[in-house]
Amino acid sequence: MQQANTTDQIAERVERLLVRYEELQRTNGLLARQVDTLSQERDSLKSRLSAARARIDALLDRLPQTSTAHADATAVNSTGSHTDEL
Repeated sequence: MQQANTTDQIAERVERLLVRYEELQRTNGLLARQVDTLSQERDSLKSRLSAARARIDALLDRLPQTSTAHADATAVNSTGSHTDEL
């Protein structure tokens, strides 16, 4: 009788472990798919960021270059005297 009871307990525990294993397998599959989705999203965002940076760089290249003469002219106040602050 004791042997049958022990065998039943072991069988029940093995069944619970198998159910838990299957749950963990499903969870792992879901997490793996989520990682793939997030990786694709990250790669897309990195690509968009790179394209935006390239556009900004192109716009900056199109801006006129400021000369030191222009910077000196902005340092003169309305009375025509030179200020120390820029």
